[in-house]
Amino acid sequence: MLTRVRTITVQVTDRDRALDFYTKKLGFEKRADQPMGPNQRWIEVAPPGAQTRILLYKATKDAPGAASYQAALARIGKPTDMVLETDDIVGTFAKLKANGVSIIDEPKKQSYGWWGVFADQDGNSYGVHQ
Repeated sequence: MLTRVRTITVQVTDRDRALDFYTKKLGFEKRADQPMGPNQRWIEVAPPGAQTRILLYKATKDAPGAASYQAALARIGKPTDMVLETDDIVGTFAKLKANGVSIIDEPKKQSYGWWGVFADQDGNSYGVHQ
């Protein structure tokens, strides 16, 4: 029986720059950073206390992490289709802005709650809900 989502992959252009962004600007925890074959690392980050982790993956021609190297590169700078949850979206976005995070959509009250969007260092975007 399947019990949870463990890891979701986000393609990045620079592993160290991505790790710095997610840990320092978003406040995520580094859950793993280990070698994974030649010229590859398995780097997982997550919000404190979260079960699901984000794999920060830099595609190579030998290990694209997608159907092809071109498909992996095409994912960079696109919506991740992930939604992060917060209990204070206005405060969260104020902190993100103070940390230099690119805000795509300022938080706004919607019929389903509050919604906003930010992007990481490569333009990969995340929805935020409250």
